Amino acid sequence: SSDLHFSDASGFYKVRFGNYSTRELAIAAAESYRVRGLIADYYIVRPPTVYATVELRERIVKTALNYIGVPYKWGGESSSEGFDCSGLTMTVYQLNGLDLPRTSRQQWRAGTAVARNELLRGDLVFFATAGGRRISHVGIYTGDNKFIHAPGKGKRIRMTSLSKSYYRSRFVGARRYL
Repeated sequence: SSDLHFSDASGFYKVRFGNYSTRELAIAAAESYRVRGLIADYYIVRPPTVYATVELRERIVKTALNYIGVPYKWGGESSSEGFDCSGLTMTVYQLNGLDLPRTSRQQWRAGTAVARNELLRGDLVFFATAGGRRISHVGIYTGDNKFIHAPGKGKRIRMTSLSKSYYRSRFVGARRYL
């Protein structure tokens, strides 16, 4: 897919055109878009390495912070119209070169389990906001027991404490993707 998303205060926009098994294939695809006049310039995002994960985690959190104050919109995936919780997490990860599935339940299934006391910045935290254990909400862990999320209709993207009774009682677990 090629979704357009506002990246940060620098004014740059990022468009993803896909994933490729080699750098050469990625360049060939980008050149084909350039030749057809669909894009003027491009850059290739490397897959993360072990050494880059700390920096990548910081970029994920920094990207998420850029969306604080953007309104919630069910099904939303853009800063201009708003985000729902999983649209926010998917977009933040995409803008940093990582793919996530679209829904919170799919994101839960795709990640690797991580204990709450082992959370790192950029991990995702999941909640069952309708009760039970069925995943219905997701946010990006920022450290210091806090997470960024799109809380729901009529609200804006914000940072919230995992200790807040509402979220503490509905916390199901966390997942890691890098």
